[in-house]
Amino acid sequence: MLFKKNFKSELVNGVQMGNGTLSFQNIKLNVHCFFIDGVLIDTGAKSLERYFKPFFQQIEIDKVVITHFHEDHTGCASYLQKLQLPIFMDDMMIEYCRKKAAYPIYRQLFWGRRGPFQAEPISETFYSRNGTWRVIKTPGHAIDHLAFLNHSTGQLFTGDLYCQEKTKVILREEDVPMIIESIKKVITYDFDEVFCSHAGYLNNGRSALKQKLEYLLELQGNILKLYDEGKSPEEINNLLFPKKYPITHFSSGEWDSIHIINSIINQKLNLTSLKK
Repeated sequence: MLFKKNFKSELVNGVQMGNGTLSFQNIKLNVHCFFIDGVLIDTGAKSLERYFKPFFQQIEIDKVVITHFHEDHTGCASYLQKLQLPIFMDDMMIEYCRKKAAYPIYRQLFWGRRGPFQAEPISETFYSRNGTWRVIKTPGHAIDHLAFLNHSTGQLFTGDLYCQEKTKVILREEDVPMIIESIKKVITYDFDEVFCSHAGYLNNGRSALKQKLEYLLELQGNILKLYDEGKSPEEINNLLFPKKYPITHFSSGEWDSIHIINSIINQKLNLTSLKK
């Protein structure tokens, strides 16, 4: 399979950003890692390791912190561990990351096969050379998802919490109501700038997160209204998401808009069950 690969690095307000990109036909994916004050946030993908290595070699890394276990964020972790660098992440998926990666072939084709690595559990706060950081649990996209707030600079690193304002497809295991609660949580903190692992630098980060929250809340309301009117999840999906995206076909349905519908309806059903 012939992929076009690209990498660029830029400095934004003290944050060194490394952005790797893969393109295949009409599918284009990218992922960032960020470096500030001795801290590397996420490691990029194994398939882009030869592009990320020069980036890592140009910076003085003290520690690595991981937003979540997905392979596009942990792909170069095994390489960095060989450099004797400590790696920290939420403890929920540490054991998973100690083993050989197990995820669908199409993801291996895009992001490579992540090697095993040994991370340490991250605390609620950690320190860099000149700053104090807050670790914020933000599950929804992944069960172990974290955001990192640099109190000294007012910069928030959100992993895959944002990605884009108007989400159209999600992974099968994602939970939209949980994502809504995670966004509500992060906007209670004091920050200005946001660094997203896929969208990159968001100057008006708080505003961007609020806009995504408003979109998801409106979408949730529309889905529940249609469901209460007797529409099936498939009918709701066809009404709200008539456009079909290449990633849905390419991933054999692991990425699909129907998962948005199901996660919202499932929460309603679970809450109804608890009340009985």
